[in-house]
Amino acid sequence: QGQLVESGGGLVRPGDSLRLSCKPSGFRRNDYAMGWVRQAPGKERERVSCINGYDGTTTYADSVKGRFTISRDLADNTLYLQMNNLNTEDTAIYYCAVKRSGSRWCPTYSSEYDSWGQGTQVTVSS
Repeated sequence: QGQLVESGGGLVRPGDSLRLSCKPSGFRRNDYAMGWVRQAPGKERERVSCINGYDGTTTYADSVKGRFTISRDLADNTLYLQMNNLNTEDTAIYYCAVKRSGSRWCPTYSSEYDSWGQGTQVTVSS
């Protein structure tokens, strides 16, 4: 089945940076599409960023472009999300996710991810 363990969330001030990590284990392959999805209170889930399993091409939500960077360590497949210039709108639970079924392209909908981490809270407040 596989397991995803996230870390790196916390409470920061506007303008600060955080780096989230997601360590996968138990997956059959190491070239799935992987991404970050967040959910703020009272809002729908939002696909934040993804890295595909073919050539490592990345995608970002418009709300985070230029501020967030997704990356994957090929040695152990750990997924990272570097978040810079955080603002209060970034406050949410951030989930790491893997798309095991179908193609290795990044999903169009968050429901296409079929393995999820437990989530890590990111709170941006002054």
